[in-house]
Amino acid sequence: MSTLSLRLPNSLHNEVKSLAKKEGISINQFISSAIAEKMSSLLTEEYLLGRSQKGSRSSSFLNAMSKVPDVEPETYDKL
Repeated sequence: MSTLSLRLPNSLHNEVKSLAKKEGISINQFISSAIAEKMSSLLTEEYLLGRSQKGSRSSSFLNAMSKVPDVEPETYDKL
């Protein structure tokens, strides 16, 4: 495990301290979770972007879409 020295504005530190206390966890756990959530979000975005660039509207997609019936949605399913 690594040690990281972090400078935070007092207002942010106080808010983190309060939220961590409310959650019943340490400030360290709170910050670690926040970093993990942000990393997950960014890595997921990167993964999906990579997947989308590999995709195409080639025959597989268009063939699958051609099998979808052209009907109005049910009343409960309309926007």
